[in-house]
Amino acid sequence: MAKNTGKKASKLSKYQPYKESVLQYSQHLSHKGYTVGTGGNISMLIEGENAVAITPTSMDYFGIHVDDICIVDFDMNVLEGKFKPSIETEMHIEIYKHRRDVNAIIHTHQIYASIFALINEPIPALFDEVTFNTGHIIDIIPYALSGSHQLSQNTVNKLKNRCNCYIVQNHGALSLGLSIENAFRNVELLEKAARTYYYALASGRAITKLPDSVVTGLCNMLYERQDQEIARKKAAQQ
Repeated sequence: MAKNTGKKASKLSKYQPYKESVLQYSQHLSHKGYTVGTGGNISMLIEGENAVAITPTSMDYFGIHVDDICIVDFDMNVLEGKFKPSIETEMHIEIYKHRRDVNAIIHTHQIYASIFALINEPIPALFDEVTFNTGHIIDIIPYALSGSHQLSQNTVNKLKNRCNCYIVQNHGALSLGLSIENAFRNVELLEKAARTYYYALASGRAITKLPDSVVTGLCNMLYERQDQEIARKKAAQQ
């Protein structure tokens, strides 16, 4: 029989499932080499609230506990968490405000996407499965200092293209998703596209891109999924 210590069991946060998912996928990023040390950040939108679960700043993902994941509202108030949230929290919040289909965001420093961040070169539609999930282009978000308001605004200015992956000039990459699983898959699709495009460019040969009619059809299916998620959220608010 367990000994009664007289202490009450600590009550789990209502945000616990979000915190656990953010921590799990943060460690997946490090394990797969999509970020190193304390680089990058992950967030999830809290269902039915103007708040996010997001990684703390400047902490190794294998050195943090689930309780270290921060809960931050859209006014940048920390609701839970003993550490400072990621310096990119404003950027994450602005994405959620302007892209109502997005429920998870992953910012990485993945190697091959970062090559295109340095040469300032967008990645066109090259593969069916990538375009179906990420959109017609992996465009460049112009450089601004990490964590700055300007970087948030530069990001917002690109969101109207309804794509799910972006390259951040001289910085790294952003992947968005309907779910955290979807966002992580987009990280991997982005790296596939970046890696193969890099080697194709290095060959010096002509590069074939998907036909415009195919890109349009694939993107229309992507937009339909996005619209369904937006409609679901609107219905839940009524």
